[in-house]
Amino acid sequence: MYHYLLTFQLDPASAQDVTQEVFLRLYSVWKKEEQIRNPRAWVFKVAHNLGLTTRKRSARWEPMEESAYPAGAAHPECQALDKERAKLIEEALHELSAQQRQVLHLRAEGLKYREIADAIGVRVSTVSVFLTRAVKRLRKAIE
Repeated sequence: MYHYLLTFQLDPASAQDVTQEVFLRLYSVWKKEEQIRNPRAWVFKVAHNLGLTTRKRSARWEPMEESAYPAGAAHPECQALDKERAKLIEEALHELSAQQRQVLHLRAEGLKYREIADAIGVRVSTVSVFLTRAVKRLRKAIE
């Protein structure tokens, strides 16, 4: 959940706060013995909404740190290539729409198309379109 909220470009402290708020709300719903049909999708939908609200409040965007992309190879040429590839991917990610980034991240988290659609409030076909376009852009950036 925390990593999903970081995709909203929230600072780590805000992402932690929102993560805690999401699970407090889940606990509150369960304590009232309300039924949630799909808890995983519900949690991501609440996180999505709170993340957007928090981002609007902070109204600042910070670029990702270079340390987010560890250089895995010891050889200087490999490190340079890895760094260049990471930069291309980061640029391509920033060119994606907010919805495409969110769908891509949720899919990477293991959610099914239906769960993603429920979490962000769109149709399953829209999830498919967002995901297809995001993957095409990322592939094009790497090539």
